[in-house]
Amino acid sequence: MTQNDQKTADAFADSWNNLPAGSVYTKEQFEDWFAPLKKVDIENKSVLELGCGNASLLVHLANWNPLRITGIDLGTSVDTAERNMSKLNFKNWRIIKGDLVKYRSDEGYDLVFSIGVLHHLQHPESGFESVLRNVKPGGRFHCWVYAREGNWVIINIVDRIRKIASKLPWWLTKYFIVIPLVIPYYLYAKTIKIMPPSAFLKKMPLYNYSLWIAEREFGFFRHVAFDQLVTPQTAYIGRSMIEGWLEKYKNRIKKDSIYIIFRNGNSWKFGGRKKSE
Repeated sequence: MTQNDQKTADAFADSWNNLPAGSVYTKEQFEDWFAPLKKVDIENKSVLELGCGNASLLVHLANWNPLRITGIDLGTSVDTAERNMSKLNFKNWRIIKGDLVKYRSDEGYDLVFSIGVLHHLQHPESGFESVLRNVKPGGRFHCWVYAREGNWVIINIVDRIRKIASKLPWWLTKYFIVIPLVIPYYLYAKTIKIMPPSAFLKKMPLYNYSLWIAEREFGFFRHVAFDQLVTPQTAYIGRSMIEGWLEKYKNRIKKDSIYIIFRNGNSWKFGGRKKSE
């Protein structure tokens, strides 16, 4: 664990611990993040999430009838995660407070996933290596990260604001910086959503992402923006970097199982299956 990773975990805990009970995501959003994985890939399988936050994804995953669930996070959001999981009918779960980069499971898992986390680590590749390390032979891994491609507005405007906002008290960022920034983007996304598609419109910044997020209410826009501004560190990861990771660990990954998917024009989903030993 680096000092910056601890600061990041603490900052995200300020976000996740100040949300309504349950998942901040809809069932459709959960399924979108997990595709191409589906319920059939999770049923009766052991699953580990590295960087579980308040268990917003695990709450939905439990409905896919896994054998058991483990979530790990470095922040105090694990307390909120436990409260959210305790309300489910599904009982074979555990939440661990710990460093996902160093975590080593004794038995390995059928699926290890990390969504929206690796790009916030000081050393993202170390997080990916931990994902692979905790997959049992023949098991799967699945990750989602911010892309360098398609995010020039975020990188050149929002990320510069983040470098200042992340040093402020969380409540000041959430209520006095995020809201004024989100209002114009909320109106922009909702406008794009109702306009007929056109070649010109599709060239607008964050077009595909805006169509996706426009399905949600203002509070979700605010949550996403707060997550982006509260963290001390964020990396935007290009496809070439992901390909480099997969190449580096090719002796541990089945080549024909690999997928890299460009999502919403500004993020990457990637995964595959670990070789059987």
